[in-house]
Amino acid sequence: MPPSAKQKAAQTARKAESKARNVANVTVNIPTPTDVQHDSHPKTPKTPADEGIEFFESAVRPGEGPIRVFELRLDPDGGPNKERSYIRLPPADVPYILRVTLDAGTPATKNGVFKTNFPLDGGKFVRDHFVERRLSTNFSQPIELDITILHAGAFVYWIEYDGAKPGSRVKGRGGYFNIDPVLKTKGRKSILSSSGAPLSPSEGGGTLKTDSINLPLDGLSMLTIVSKWMGPVTEWPKHFAEARDRGYNMLHWTPMQERGESDSPYSIRDQLKYDPSIFAGGRSEADKYRDGGKAKIEEVLKSAKEEYGLLSLTDVVLNHTANDSAWLVDHPEAGYSPHNTPHLAPALELDTAIIEFSASLASSGLPTKVTSQQDVDTLIGAFQKHLKTLDLWQYYVFDVKRERVSVLDVLSQKLVPAWDGPDVAGKTVVQLAELVKSSKSVSGLGSFAKRYAPEVDPSYSAGLVKAAFTHLTGVDALADAWVRVVDVLNVALYQEWEEDTKVALDGIKNRLKYTRLDEHGPRLGEITKDSPLVEPYFTRLAPTPASDPRIYSLANNGWIWNANPLQNFALSPSKAYLRREVIVWGDCVKLRYGEGPAENPWLWEYMTKYVTSLASTFDGFRIDNCHSTPLHVGYTLLDSARVANPDLYVCAELFTGSEEMDLLFVSRLGINSLIREAGNAWDPKEFSRLLYSYGLGKPIGSMDGVCMTRLDELQPPTGKGPTRPCVVSEHYGSKPHALLYDLTHDNESYLDKRSAEDTLSTGALVTFSFSAIGSVKGFDDLYPKLLNLVQERRLYEVTNLERNSGIAKAKRLLNHLRMEMVLGGYEEGHVHQENDYIVLHRVHPHTQKGYLLVAHTAFHKGSKDRGHIDPIRLRRTKAKFIYGAGIEFDSYSIPSDADVLRGLAGKLVEIPTVVVPQALDADGPYSEIVVPEHFPPGSIMVFETQLQELDATLESFCASGAEAAFGKLELVDLNVVLHRCEGEERDATHGEIGTYAVPGMATLVYCGLEGWMHPLRHIMKHNDLGHPLCAHLRDGTWALDYVYTRLSKQVSTFPRLAEPAQWFRERFDRIKQCVPPFLRPKYFAIVISTAYKTARSVVVESMSEFVSKGHRFTQSLALCSVQMHGMVQSASLNPGRVTPSLAAGLPHFTAGWARCWGRDVFISLRGLFLTTGNFTGAKEHILAFASTLKHGLIPNLLDSVRNPRYNSRDSPWWMLQNIQDYCESAPEGLALLSESVKRRFPKDDTWVPWDDPRAYAYSSTIAEIIQEILQRHADGIHFREYNAGANLDMQMKDEGFNIDIDVDWTTGIIFGGNPHNCGTWMDKMGESNRAGTKGVPGTPRDGAPVEITGLLASTLRWLDELSKKGKFPFKGVDATIDSKKRLVTYKEWADLVRASFEECYYVPLNEIDDAKYNVNPKLINRRGIYKDVYRSGPGREWSDYQFRPNFPIAMTVAPELFDEEHALEALKLVDQHLRSPLGMKTLDPADLQYRPYYDNSNDSDDAAIAKGLNYHQGPEWGWPLGYFLRAYLFFDTRVGVGKEDPTQTLHHLHRHLLDMRQHVEHDPWAGLPELTNKNGEYCHDSCNTQAWSASCTLDFLEMVHKMSSAST
Repeated sequence: MPPSAKQKAAQTARKAESKARNVANVTVNIPTPTDVQHDSHPKTPKTPADEGIEFFESAVRPGEGPIRVFELRLDPDGGPNKERSYIRLPPADVPYILRVTLDAGTPATKNGVFKTNFPLDGGKFVRDHFVERRLSTNFSQPIELDITILHAGAFVYWIEYDGAKPGSRVKGRGGYFNIDPVLKTKGRKSILSSSGAPLSPSEGGGTLKTDSINLPLDGLSMLTIVSKWMGPVTEWPKHFAEARDRGYNMLHWTPMQERGESDSPYSIRDQLKYDPSIFAGGRSEADKYRDGGKAKIEEVLKSAKEEYGLLSLTDVVLNHTANDSAWLVDHPEAGYSPHNTPHLAPALELDTAIIEFSASLASSGLPTKVTSQQDVDTLIGAFQKHLKTLDLWQYYVFDVKRERVSVLDVLSQKLVPAWDGPDVAGKTVVQLAELVKSSKSVSGLGSFAKRYAPEVDPSYSAGLVKAAFTHLTGVDALADAWVRVVDVLNVALYQEWEEDTKVALDGIKNRLKYTRLDEHGPRLGEITKDSPLVEPYFTRLAPTPASDPRIYSLANNGWIWNANPLQNFALSPSKAYLRREVIVWGDCVKLRYGEGPAENPWLWEYMTKYVTSLASTFDGFRIDNCHSTPLHVGYTLLDSARVANPDLYVCAELFTGSEEMDLLFVSRLGINSLIREAGNAWDPKEFSRLLYSYGLGKPIGSMDGVCMTRLDELQPPTGKGPTRPCVVSEHYGSKPHALLYDLTHDNESYLDKRSAEDTLSTGALVTFSFSAIGSVKGFDDLYPKLLNLVQERRLYEVTNLERNSGIAKAKRLLNHLRMEMVLGGYEEGHVHQENDYIVLHRVHPHTQKGYLLVAHTAFHKGSKDRGHIDPIRLRRTKAKFIYGAGIEFDSYSIPSDADVLRGLAGKLVEIPTVVVPQALDADGPYSEIVVPEHFPPGSIMVFETQLQELDATLESFCASGAEAAFGKLELVDLNVVLHRCEGEERDATHGEIGTYAVPGMATLVYCGLEGWMHPLRHIMKHNDLGHPLCAHLRDGTWALDYVYTRLSKQVSTFPRLAEPAQWFRERFDRIKQCVPPFLRPKYFAIVISTAYKTARSVVVESMSEFVSKGHRFTQSLALCSVQMHGMVQSASLNPGRVTPSLAAGLPHFTAGWARCWGRDVFISLRGLFLTTGNFTGAKEHILAFASTLKHGLIPNLLDSVRNPRYNSRDSPWWMLQNIQDYCESAPEGLALLSESVKRRFPKDDTWVPWDDPRAYAYSSTIAEIIQEILQRHADGIHFREYNAGANLDMQMKDEGFNIDIDVDWTTGIIFGGNPHNCGTWMDKMGESNRAGTKGVPGTPRDGAPVEITGLLASTLRWLDELSKKGKFPFKGVDATIDSKKRLVTYKEWADLVRASFEECYYVPLNEIDDAKYNVNPKLINRRGIYKDVYRSGPGREWSDYQFRPNFPIAMTVAPELFDEEHALEALKLVDQHLRSPLGMKTLDPADLQYRPYYDNSNDSDDAAIAKGLNYHQGPEWGWPLGYFLRAYLFFDTRVGVGKEDPTQTLHHLHRHLLDMRQHVEHDPWAGLPELTNKNGEYCHDSCNTQAWSASCTLDFLEMVHKMSSAST
């Protein structure tokens, strides 16, 4: 006999239960992109990624334009900054490049590997397949990785690199880039006639063209329609025609799949079939389609696309299925049930109790209909009593009886393990309970899987009570003691149950009141078993009475207020179903995907078929309930969809409540647009904010497109193919793209929300938004109420553009016009809100043609008043009326029709032509739009605008000719063009010109272009037209005049400035003539940025290869050489004429005697001049200072060679080091030694004025000057400064003017100074009478400072080498040793120093070695270092042992002096204790004299800091860092980790440059400061940019460059 229906059902149930219980054993292949085969043959079709690679490897095609390159700069750790964490890229209709860049030497470049799932090597995209590119290891050049883009989708990337710990790898912060799809649709004819009048369809306005166009996302005009209200597909063409004629180009279809019993489109019964009602033949026709009707729907949608210009987008529902989906019975594992999600068990019991209670109301004498609040209270009170009978508390607590039996059993059998926990003897039961909770012995707590699920391992509990209750002996007593502990544990669990119950009852009560009583609720009527108290939380599918309800009771889907979108509320630890927190959809079962396909293979395979089928049919998806879609589900299924349709457009509506969370969903899922709703605005001000945020585009007069790009040459990304011209623009990150709806299909109508009149004004404003836009048919047709997707059965009325079509006629014009604006590039906009008015102006950035919309919003019902808005003045702009309309309603009564959906009887009333008068005032001509007297709320006007007298070639003119104008400038000219601070400019122009002051912001720090570029960089990057500089430029042309007049006024001094001055003048004159004030900031920025880029390029290209091919940091520091080297009137290298000279720092050392310092010059000259290739500038300074040699010294203060001061012991040694560096690096450098210079002073060192006949009376070669310095030191130098006294130095004591220097011929070391002067760079003299420090040096460093000894050794070594080669005319010095005068060769002197250095300077790490060195253990504060000074003066012996950053200088110039192991250990101590963000601490923080905050104005009685005496006692100076880096690099690559792998050292040291990079890039002075306070804090008394700070960093970078060059 054949089985009965009941037997079949039982068999089906058993099979399903078996599947559900053994789901882990089921394996189903889930298609991935690589599994999808379009052809069974081996031949693989080209993918978009393949085509992109092929494009760049092929020859340049005729007419091919420059390639777009979007540059993405990553942070040092390899991740994007917050702004750049998500970037959106345009459609790849033409291939372009995403260039990922990193600064060389940053942490992420340490064996860095770039990883991405973008198919760099071609082929198909697979989300979990990552392609690698190893990053360049070059430390001196930019690191760039070019990605060929011809592939839409969502991609992730990150950089993996070596960590700080050996062998460790770091995965850097990831970033995302989403590439817009290419959407193609039919082009349309203009909606306006040549005269600007709107054209009707019969006149050809907006009609389709035959050719297709690429539609940018901002051009989407979407119309949401519900298929079940359209009738069968045979009726759809008339709806298509209506949508086309109204200017829409995409239809958003609510789900068309077979609907469940509720008839809601979002409750899908069968995801692979289309609903039978769609087909004319209904179910009988639908059943004929083996593909579920897919081919038929595709045929219809193809017609919509090709014949009506309508793309198609559908909702994709991933979170749930209809409660009557037949496949759920076969696959109950696809939903959440107590069987697969055990914590739902009590929630199911509660839900069942609600249904049973609802069925018993009548028999219990309780109300079955809710008519009052009393009924609600009665029902909830009765249900509360019923709920108590369920004893749901048992799901929470420990079973006390079971616990007693379990522990008693262990105790009785004497199986108690020894207690190995903390001492618990004498602890209270509360304390013991806390210990139990924190232990790992508890299971089942919070699982709710069954009653009394929590339990404690009895061995643990037995051991605990035996150790805790030592006074108890019997097993029963111990078991009772354990019960007391369990009782305490249960207290909190009972409280948890009570709280959950209260929340659940409150939720049930509120829901009951809303659904049965509230006026705005659904008023569901009588309560029965089938319509229970509140909606059921579970769908019960049991095919037979015997079926396990734990398997077949599936949780319904819903949503929760303010829920965490990343937390699945159906999974533990969420108790949302138990606490009745879910606002449930009773017709939808929530789908259970698990963590991946392996956990629920059938569901993944089924839903993959669903989404791929839809993707091959539709052009786009709207992800329904996106915020509740698990991310991994979303991106996995969307990946499969994009295999079927690579250019799939995806939008979604998110309710995460967080921009960061929105960004997470957008970037991970590749959402192209987020739905935003104009209806969310509560007043005109908020509406204008929404329009500004989502629909503005760029502000009118934006600058980024014209100012933030550069032309370049693109090398082929794969290394094959030709070089191509490209336009590079830096990508600063993206915000999610908006799809701005005037009204969505699930929101209240404007009649309910605001007023019916507001549909016109809001609809118009949305169409003027530069974003994708959307609407619903009911909005255009003025439907009075929100339509119920479930219950509504009526059909749409096709009203086309007829009288009863609501606002459709206006929408037609506006939709077509917006599409023309988007395709035409009208990307700039301006939003103005005034009272109830909003004005939105769209403008083309180049032609300045635009369209202006005036909308009188109607947020409130009833008003017919015109309201107020000031006349709208448009400067230099003509405005022509295009269209205007209001809307009138005879009645707001809701149309009654049983079969057809009809809108309110509203009538569009067109406004007569508004004439826009033109006028003239002091600011020039203008047009003035005046709102008509009758312009009630809801009215709109549209005008065409055109800026007048704007030269169409002005943009290109402003950006042209700069190379010719600036290309002939020399570096000293470029100092004027680019820099010059206040003091320099005033001095150079005799006080006439200073830095420019802009109202509302700080005065510019430079007169030149760098001064303007600091604010402009921010303005151009963010299009911040509200910046004070932009306001100032709009107010007048003073800034324009300043830029060129300051140059033209200096042409007599700098003749080459004539061309740049003229270049500026020509452009600014044109701007004044034809640019209105509101556009002036844009054109000013074009001119300034063009000039700056060109001038900077001229500088960089004129410099050495180290700079010209170096990275941005190197080039920025090299610009400091131009910044510091300029010509002022009061400072010169020649007393008789003005010459360029090097400033020590800005702004404090700009002019006069304070500008040019001997020590600073020669510390700075190597980096600023020699490494950059400015050998002429270097030579001029060397010759100038050499000419001033006197007493064997050069001056520290040059004072234009007129009144030089000789008080620095180290200056001549710095000069000698620089001469050595010059000779070794300059072309024909040794020729310098033969150069002859006239001597400023007579041979007998007599002081004479510069113009005295005895001055410049004889000459010496540089070689002779070098020899004289050494000989004078060998002889001993003893003199008193000329003009000693207050006129020379008002702070110094009399003894301080005495200069004494001698050589100790037992060691070869030079000693000098006294306690009253300070002859090295640490030269702060006390100034405070109040603190008693006037005339007391802060750091006298008398004795033998370590850096002087190093510089001496370096000079001796060099001269010995030259002398041996016959390239230096001297052999040594004459010295009196042991009362005998004899020749001491350079080698002999050098050997003396080398032999004695370690003994004299090293402070041994281990005290047992003290006897080997010249140390006093009592004075040692830190070991393993080198002394700062050897043999300080009497009473200051302790200062020898101060830990300072000076010995790395000696290490750099004379490494041969040092024991290499000692040196590296000492440098590691420097690295650990002295290194700071932007420099080096000048004193060990462990030193009692450490004072890290410098304040020269402090006049306290604290002697340590008064008048800044602590200048070098802790504040952090920039320049010593460069010497530390060079020394560390040298020694670590010889005896440290860098010996085997120098890149280890290089990466370590480059980390120390990170703060410097940031500072130079963002500081307005564009340099490195003289010093900072503790940990890099700003010091207001410091120079903001200092020559030697930049120079010494360049020295290190050049050393790295040479290493990199040598290794390649």
